[in-house]
Amino acid sequence: MQQSSKKPTSITQLIPKNRSFSITPSFSAAPAISKYMPSAAAPTSSTKNPPPPHPHVPKSPDTTSTVPSTTIPPKPQLGPSKPVPTSMKLAAQVRKRATSVTETYIAYGVCERLVQECANQADYTIPQRHEKNGVIPKGAKGEDLGVGKGWWYEDLGLTPNFSTWAQITFLHMYILTVRLRAFPAAHAPVWHQHLLDHFFYGAEDRLTREHNIQARSIRNKYLKDLFAQWRGLLAGYDEGLMKGDAVLATAVWRNVFEGQEDVDFVGLGQVVSYMRGVLKGLDGMEDKEVAAGGIMFGDPRSQRKVVEVRSWMMDSLPREEVDVLKK
Repeated sequence: MQQSSKKPTSITQLIPKNRSFSITPSFSAAPAISKYMPSAAAPTSSTKNPPPPHPHVPKSPDTTSTVPSTTIPPKPQLGPSKPVPTSMKLAAQVRKRATSVTETYIAYGVCERLVQECANQADYTIPQRHEKNGVIPKGAKGEDLGVGKGWWYEDLGLTPNFSTWAQITFLHMYILTVRLRAFPAAHAPVWHQHLLDHFFYGAEDRLTREHNIQARSIRNKYLKDLFAQWRGLLAGYDEGLMKGDAVLATAVWRNVFEGQEDVDFVGLGQVVSYMRGVLKGLDGMEDKEVAAGGIMFGDPRSQRKVVEVRSWMMDSLPREEVDVLKK
């Protein structure tokens, strides 16, 4: 008697043709922010070899490990978002006939859109770069300073520069990475690798376009540093999800706020609450919805009321310590 040779279902077989979703913190609604990176053309499905990874990105070892959430917010809000490009509609038809061949190409295109959405959250420009004889302002460490809009810059007061953009983009990529770990073991590594590749494509382009770093050796140094930061924050954020909000807040403070002593604790709490809410929202989505690539993030602005609710633990502290915390 012959055994069945049925292969595991591919993620790309499950992707709906014209569905896209808006993910906001599931505690309450938040406006979506859009647009950053230049779009790179995804390879056609006629090629049999997958697109090469970015030369500065080692193959990602993240596969299927999961990190549980400790909060139980309501279900995510789903709604129409960006229109699905014609290229993705055509790919949906092709994958019906050659699923095993198109798997990596579908992941390539979807991850490109997801990374662009992550990068949109803290986008910035340097107007002086494109002005004749323009003088670019510098920060305390000699870094180029730009101009940025949105909650992260205007409300939270972060400095619009390359480092801040990278860390906020990493934070949103981490949220997606946690959800991608729940994909089938046979497919998750492909999605992890393309997500990381597209970030480094965009980062290198930004170093050239906005910061005029033409020397490849200097760009390589920046990219290697970014990869080391990515590996470090994966461990830090994972530990925070496992051990609680205080540990997660410490990891966010260390990476996003660069360990500032005068950190805005309410803003820090909003970021942690935002991460928990979006993770819970993605957890409520099916794999096929995530793989459709139409996810849009909101921002942590709506989490302020949640963070400002007085904790019962404040009543258990001595009055002197409460007065110190209020200052």
